[in-house]
Amino acid sequence: MPIHEYRYPNGLVLVAESMQSVESVAFTFLLPIGAAYDPADRGGLTSMTCEMALRGCGNLDSRQYVEQLESLGIETGESVSVSHTCYRAAMLAEHLGESIQLFGDLLRRPRLPLDELESSRQVALQEFRALDDELVQKIMVALRRGHYPTPWGQSHHGNLSSLNQISLEEIRNQFACGYRPNGTILGVAGKFCWDELQETVGEVFGDWKPGDWSEPEEGDLKIYRDHLDHDSSQTQIALAYPSLPYKHEDYFQAWGAVGVLSEGSSSRLFTEVREKRGLCYSVGASMRSLRAHGSVFCHAGTTAERAQETLEVMIAELVKLSQGIESEELDRLKAKMKSSLIMSQESSMARAGALARDWYHLERVRSLDEIAERVDALSPTSINRYLAQHPPTDFTVVTLGPQPLEMPDAVS
Repeated sequence: MPIHEYRYPNGLVLVAESMQSVESVAFTFLLPIGAAYDPADRGGLTSMTCEMALRGCGNLDSRQYVEQLESLGIETGESVSVSHTCYRAAMLAEHLGESIQLFGDLLRRPRLPLDELESSRQVALQEFRALDDELVQKIMVALRRGHYPTPWGQSHHGNLSSLNQISLEEIRNQFACGYRPNGTILGVAGKFCWDELQETVGEVFGDWKPGDWSEPEEGDLKIYRDHLDHDSSQTQIALAYPSLPYKHEDYFQAWGAVGVLSEGSSSRLFTEVREKRGLCYSVGASMRSLRAHGSVFCHAGTTAERAQETLEVMIAELVKLSQGIESEELDRLKAKMKSSLIMSQESSMARAGALARDWYHLERVRSLDEIAERVDALSPTSINRYLAQHPPTDFTVVTLGPQPLEMPDAVS
């Protein structure tokens, strides 16, 4: 189906893909304000701004806003990443216009009420403290902070000191700066009429005033080692190494290499680390991409007694990957990827998010057909050529457990 694109005079970008076989429609707003834009002493400010925006908007208080969502059957979600604040919604196609109007109030006219500030703060504090119970999430927060150049490794969770000091004035200032049309992307997927959608979005957001914003100063990419003490019989291992960002022409070659490494129960990490040696209960790797930085993130959860061997075998498999992949490995990966592409066509919510993210990285949208063609074009020769030029190296390593581990020679 055709992909529609339109940029409004104030800078708001609308990208939409029709899925006429479904009766639903979904949209995703990507706002150009994320954890990287938090001041150094106010970590978590953007997350609290996102949470406060949900506490009433326009002529609706917090409870009335929720009741309005329920009356229209709208399923919603929100999140803050390092680059963006994301608001998403899915509903029956007949309620698309009303839903966009409701989100117009949310994104442009939130109440940000003073009497809700402490409740919002408690939500943020609880989410931060929950990291102590979610050890995988906790170590990945530390890995991102250590691996990416400042400020792109900042966590949206913030810290206890900053969360306790954030004021309503700071939240309102963050909202005024970051919630703006220039830099905002609206992705829509599902059943809709393009002309009506374009007109409705223009009516709701066309007079939204652009704002000024400067990008944060970036530090250097680091090679980082750290250990987090945790009294436990288990050890978490997380490591990362540089790769290619999504916009790079060879991104799919990098993706194919990581897929052979970690996609499915026949992948190398799963087979070598878990199945053959029984070293861990979970292991995996995935591509991560910021606009200018691509990385591969790996994780394993194991017992403290077997943690050292687990780290050594993981590193050995990563180093071995640079020697190349086999045809059988790639064939299995392609079959799995094509199944994922087919299933993604059935989710309007997932597709709306993908449209917005594509525009952010590429300033255009890759159709599912284009992605399928790029997958089909992958070959052992092309991936092995990529691996020869970009072998896994410069590892960032973070461990969490009762004792630190010795770094293998390939890391040191």
